[in-house]
Amino acid sequence: MSRIAIASDHAAFELKSTLADHLRGQGHEVIDLGPPSTDSVDYPLYGYKLAEAIASGAADKGVALCGSGIGISIAINRNPACRCALVSEPLSASLARQHNDANVLAMGGRLIGAEMAKACLDAFLDTPFLGDRHQRRVDQLSNPVSAKEPA
Repeated sequence: MSRIAIASDHAAFELKSTLADHLRGQGHEVIDLGPPSTDSVDYPLYGYKLAEAIASGAADKGVALCGSGIGISIAINRNPACRCALVSEPLSASLARQHNDANVLAMGGRLIGAEMAKACLDAFLDTPFLGDRHQRRVDQLSNPVSAKEPA
């Protein structure tokens, strides 16, 4: 099983708790990066914590949640070691893994129900990266300075 870091803001605290329990029930090691309650917090700080857990190798994959999923995914994607995909249904979660080797899944706690979030998370975790022609593109995502358009 995987080591999965999970973080949210106050708006997605309940969904974070639900998904952490879901992951533990599947045998995953869950690294809960907070917050510890529904008290108001700033999502970028939790996004940066999650990104650091991925970049350092403390976690294999991550789950990022805020009210819409947008803000925390932007914060995470500032770290070049992270490929965070914002999804709202399982097909996008699978494609994020297959084509983009996404290592963080983002969802909006105010926009997605718990059962759909679980379905997205399961699809994300159950889908392997296809590699092959997609690897070149993932390398470009991880190294934007060196990515150049062919002449």
